[in-house]
Amino acid sequence: MRISLAVAFVALALSACGSGSPQTASETPQLNLAQLSTEVSAIAERARPGVLGVGLMNLESGETWDFNGERRFPMQSVFKAPLGAAVLAEVDAGRLKLDDTITLAEEDLSPPLSPIADAYPARRDYTVRELLTAATGVSDNTAADVLMKKIGGPGAVTAWLVGKKVEEVRVDRYERQLQPDSIGMASFRPAWKSSQAYMAALNNVPPEARRKAVAIYLSDPQDTATPRGALNFLDKLDDGELLSPASRKLLLQIMTDTTTGQDRLKAGFPAGASLAHKTGTARTDQGVTPAVNDIGIVTLADGRRYAVAVFLSGSTLDAAGREKILADVARAVTRGVG
Repeated sequence: MRISLAVAFVALALSACGSGSPQTASETPQLNLAQLSTEVSAIAERARPGVLGVGLMNLESGETWDFNGERRFPMQSVFKAPLGAAVLAEVDAGRLKLDDTITLAEEDLSPPLSPIADAYPARRDYTVRELLTAATGVSDNTAADVLMKKIGGPGAVTAWLVGKKVEEVRVDRYERQLQPDSIGMASFRPAWKSSQAYMAALNNVPPEARRKAVAIYLSDPQDTATPRGALNFLDKLDDGELLSPASRKLLLQIMTDTTTGQDRLKAGFPAGASLAHKTGTARTDQGVTPAVNDIGIVTLADGRRYAVAVFLSGSTLDAAGREKILADVARAVTRGVG
């Protein structure tokens, strides 16, 4: 377990008073809080009317900093990282095996993005490992929904997080529910599994109804996380509190190997850095993107490791502008860690 800053400070005070044994101080520099606040505040101004939330934790010392850290943001596919951890916890408990085969039925399909739905019915059988890699690595919605159903549904994922004392992260709906709800569509049906069919159904929803649905989605506490909640999850995942060493290694490797979000956090960290991360993106409609997110664990070239969570909601920037906001936060974080 890591020693928190508060404990470290108490230990140093005891040492100064001549009692207690000397404690080893953190080997990494303290965060430059003033610089982080100044730079991230400026980035947040550029993002307006979108709202920016940022969390940063030194995984060696436990020191944290956040911007809008207590605010809830829609996760979108960021939830697939906690989902992946919950699935692997079932593997650790012996209730599920990575080589178990799951056969899909038409009612198991979910909205795009889902290469697995695109491949149906030509392919129906997948192992748990394949579904885990598709959900957390490719962000496949069908894979995520099938795995979530297998372990008891959204409520089971949230209950597992609560049981592990991961607060301020909640999973409430399957992707096949959340995605249509967030844009004012009717309940998902398998006939909409292709991007073309899904967009045709979306375009049949009146613009005013879509705007109203997005506004409701942005204020809905369901399927949200705070930046500090995301940090808590990443910290416990990294520290081995959630999973066995083998399962932890597998999940972090999938999150490192993903090719999603190349222009977000990954673009802002320096050469030689490694990032195990999960992105989340809502569909842009009528010029508004409800969510553009990226959370993960970055290992710098010198071995220092940090948990980072960035959420951007309600953005009116174009795709390149949204991605640059997250990349610029990573650059500010790089300067802020020294």
